[in-house]
Amino acid sequence: MAFHMQDEVIVRIAILPEVREAAGEGARLMSLWPLSDAKLLDNDAKYTENLQVRITRAMAAIMTGEEVTIPDAEFVYEGAEEIPGRPQRIVDALLAANDACETMADYSQTGDTALVMGGCGALGVDWGEDTITAVAQALEEVENAVADGEALQSESNEEPVDKPADSPEHSSGSVDIEAVAQRLATVLAAVDGLLGVIGQGDDPSLQGDDAESARLRAGRALPVMLYANELCERVSIPRVFISAQEFLDMIDARDGTGAVGSNGNAGLAVARMLAPSIAAEWAKHREDVLWDPQEAKKKAKEEDERKNKEALAAKFANAPDNKN
Repeated sequence: MAFHMQDEVIVRIAILPEVREAAGEGARLMSLWPLSDAKLLDNDAKYTENLQVRITRAMAAIMTGEEVTIPDAEFVYEGAEEIPGRPQRIVDALLAANDACETMADYSQTGDTALVMGGCGALGVDWGEDTITAVAQALEEVENAVADGEALQSESNEEPVDKPADSPEHSSGSVDIEAVAQRLATVLAAVDGLLGVIGQGDDPSLQGDDAESARLRAGRALPVMLYANELCERVSIPRVFISAQEFLDMIDARDGTGAVGSNGNAGLAVARMLAPSIAAEWAKHREDVLWDPQEAKKKAKEEDERKNKEALAAKFANAPDNKN
């Protein structure tokens, strides 16, 4: 079934309360840009590196069905091709995930959908010719919608809005929440569309309702996890992170609509499932960028002193009075 980006579906997604809340967090994060302070730039670079580690860890967990640790993902990100004491299957999955990240990396700047297909190949997904053709056509459909629509308009053309009261220092560089909501809705509609054309294939082992069948279905759709991240960058909103469990839950929520291919109900289900985690990720990104090591050290010291005082007070609270 061919996938078409429908304006009506994008609008329905954009007005969901969950999406509006996520858009608000995205606007707060985007109001920090352009970054000029060296500390903020360094924090953002560290966030980006950690994001790839987290994404590849999630992808490897779905690919293998095994517990993949942050150290596993960090070692491979730093260039390791084997990890003593760890299954090579996990390392190979992490290598494939990092290779897919690198292959897709320039899509956000060029819009070249061949890079996305190359990333799919790096992950070794088991798709038939019909699915490959359908995915390629869906990617072109999304790219045409992005290039022709307002989702890719620059921030300089956006109408500013009032910032939340807790960030007055950034009110002069505020971002239009409506524009962020529309862009996020475009990404979510694209995610739903790709999940629809990928489907479950003709493999009977994918049709079951057990955990292993669910993992195999998620593995078949795994490139969508990485593509969603790149598409966010493509439409000028912050990148996102989808954990392994969230990805499994998203596919389960979509399957629960009974959708074949893509439709409005499935798109809404995907949006409701992902938007809260996207909001949390954008809030985390902002906190990471604004993190001040000296201030964090000061607060930690103050917290230790407070706990020590409370412990000391509790120790003597029940002590009998010594009148002598």
